[in-house]
Amino acid sequence: MKAIGRWIKWGLLGLLTILVIWQLWLLGWVMFWNWANPGTTRFMDIRLGELREKNPDARLKKEWVPYERISIHLKRAIVASEDSKFVDHEGFDWEGMQKALEKNQKKGRFVAGGSTISQQLAKNLFLSPSKTYFRKVEEAIITLMLENLWSKKRILEVYLNVIEWGNGVFGVEAAARHYYNTSAAQLGAEQAARLAGMVPNPRFYDRNRSAPGLAKKTGIILGRMPSADIP
Repeated sequence: MKAIGRWIKWGLLGLLTILVIWQLWLLGWVMFWNWANPGTTRFMDIRLGELREKNPDARLKKEWVPYERISIHLKRAIVASEDSKFVDHEGFDWEGMQKALEKNQKKGRFVAGGSTISQQLAKNLFLSPSKTYFRKVEEAIITLMLENLWSKKRILEVYLNVIEWGNGVFGVEAAARHYYNTSAAQLGAEQAARLAGMVPNPRFYDRNRSAPGLAKKTGIILGRMPSADIP
């Protein structure tokens, strides 16, 4: 029995060591990407793998643009639609999460999320789309790293450059050119609101650009944009 106890003890210690090394590895990348722009993300790699199952030569559409070259309309639209308390919270919108939970319970299925921009970025950079307890814990840890090591401006800048906006389309510059044949800097208010409305389900809206639900969301976001606070 003592031998078994020792093996359990060493096994747990080994597992703890692996977890600590993993967190330090994540922390290293978070610190590095505070000043270096991510060339790819975990979510991009997953999507590219899916595309190459059908077409081995598939490539992602993406082009990095600095914060200053992104339309203020889009910054306001994204904050208004995805995370209205972005500049004030420390990574988590507890009230929004509670409302999302109540809405899901009322509907009897998952229809709303309460993730902030920081949480979404943590998932996009490092994690898979799977909904597991381990992933949610990791998401929370990475979110805390981002909030404590990056400025709000940097979080929003990276977010706008790495999120999915269509089938193989990532980042605002690629999205602006894909949908409107213009640059991220030249996006108007209605264009920005429409792009923001696509974020929760971008590949669907890429295929169904005239979906009536998107037009309704665009109008709602346009109404909220003037009061959106951005870094």
